[in-house]
Amino acid sequence: MPEIIFNGPSGRLEGRYYHSKTPNAPLALILHPSPERGGTMNNKITYMMYQAMVARGFSTMRFNFRGVGKSQGVFDRGEGELSDAAAALDWMQEINQNAPYVWVAGFSFGAWIGMQLLMRRPEIEGFISVAPPADEHDFSFLAPCPSSGLIIQGGRDDVVEKEDVAKLVEKLHQQKGIEIDHRMVEGANHFFHEKTDDLIGHIHDHMNNAENAGLSVPVDVKIAA
Repeated sequence: MPEIIFNGPSGRLEGRYYHSKTPNAPLALILHPSPERGGTMNNKITYMMYQAMVARGFSTMRFNFRGVGKSQGVFDRGEGELSDAAAALDWMQEINQNAPYVWVAGFSFGAWIGMQLLMRRPEIEGFISVAPPADEHDFSFLAPCPSSGLIIQGGRDDVVEKEDVAKLVEKLHQQKGIEIDHRMVEGANHFFHEKTDDLIGHIHDHMNNAENAGLSVPVDVKIAA
């Protein structure tokens, strides 16, 4: 996973990128939680999602939003970070011009940014939103939501209210043409302490099901019992 530095809208951005050995592989972009709460691309959940998408054959990137690590700029409460994510996707697409589609995955704040990016980039075919902060940020922009995906949360999340996430899911379920796979990891808190393997297992299971339903997923990863 070589370190990369690429140009963002507010200066250089630091990332880690894996180039798939599969010709013309799809792309996956992984977005980390809020910098205001210590979130970086090396956050455990962010890193494990990155590894999961690498295992599935995606060319995959995770990166630090502006002002984090070696990334230049200062935290912009969402607007700038969305531009950072768009720049990261642009960078990947520039060196993968035949990539057929994109998936975006984010944890907490990163899930909010990822779903905004989803609305702006039609090449994004699927999303994974881990503990989306529906109680703190406005998700009304998902009208309509253009792609199906997974929304997953810890059953004992002590940061994001489960009721607010459930309302978001219910609202999305009312839209025609998409499927929202809403899952709970029982016993897990917001950071999935001692439950990260369960989280990643659910992500692989969702993507295996997406493949079986005819959606674009490159490989079927078998989950050990």
